[in-house]
This record gives sequence, C-alpha cells and structure tokens, in this order.
Amino acid sequence: MAKQFERIEGDHLQFIEAQRMFFCGTAAAEGRVNISPKGMDSLRVLEPNRIIWRNLTGSGNETAGHLAQVNRMTLMWCGFEKRPMIMRVYGSARTLHPRDADFATLDAHFEASHGARQIYDMTVEILQTSCGYAVPFFDYAGERDVLAKWTEDKSVDEIATYWDTRNRTTIDGLPTHIISEADNA
Repeated sequence: MAKQFERIEGDHLQFIEAQRMFFCGTAAAEGRVNISPKGMDSLRVLEPNRIIWRNLTGSGNETAGHLAQVNRMTLMWCGFEKRPMIMRVYGSARTLHPRDADFATLDAHFEASHGARQIYDMTVEILQTSCGYAVPFFDYAGERDVLAKWTEDKSVDEIATYWDTRNRTTIDGLPTHIISEADNA
C-alpha cells in the first residue's frame, strides 16, 4: 500500500543515503518521456523539501531541455539489496549551469569535476513510498569509472566543445540552454 508524505523524513533520508543509484524522470508537454539512471554520489538532500543533484557531462541532455519547457521532475529509488521499498519524490526543479550565480555554491557539495554540466535544485512537493516486493535483488559490484576517466582526459575547452556539439538539444530538438545566448554572440 502506497503512503504519501509532505516531506523527506528521517527514515526516508536513511533509505536515500543507502541507495547507490536513483532514477530521474522528466517530460516536456510533447515528445518523449525521459527516465535516466543516476549514480556516482551525485545527490544531496539539503532540507526536508529540497534535493540537489549534479549532472555530469554525458551523451544526452534531456532533463535540462524538459525542465526548460515544463518544470516538473520525479526521482525514484528502489531497494535492490535489502529493504524492499520504492520511493518517489515529485516536485519542480530549477536548472543551474556553471555560468549561473548559485552553481558554485551548490557544486561545492560534491567532489570537484570540470565535467559538471548542471545542478538540479528540486523542491519536493510530495514523497510516496510503496512496498517494492516485486523488485528483484541485485548485488552492488562497484562504481564504474568510465565517465570520470573520460572527463579527466578532457580540458575545460574540450568539455565546452562537447556541450556545444552534442548537448545543445534533446532528442526531440528542444533547447537545453547548455550554451548561453551570450556565448553565441
């Protein structure tokens, strides 16, 4: 039976902190729905109704494009190892790019990476838990280091070029605003 809460409570925080992966879901008014798995110690609960997560440079940039159109986000965690639970937080989020004033302050919550592409600052409107009894067990085998090594091998300028050539639009052609209009002038 699903239960709803107005905020992240102590037990919820413990569950979030024990998970090594979460999923992010977003969608614009039209087009594809995006659901992405996330890991790499990229999420922090700052307050009972506030979560930030840092998005590193990758092949797609759907979340930024969707949030520019429709400001809603769902995050989900599944208890794959011990505790059978599914937890979702629903809310709205603002996108911060490295050029934005608050970016550096929020980015300081994470280990330094010049591949940090966005930080999503989410206001949690509702949290829902459900049993997770049908979620299978999976054993954690460790973090992948491929993205971190890819980033380490790139200069800041090479990362910016990647953003410009590969991350400017979603797969549906929506702008992600990874490059500011001032950069295009």
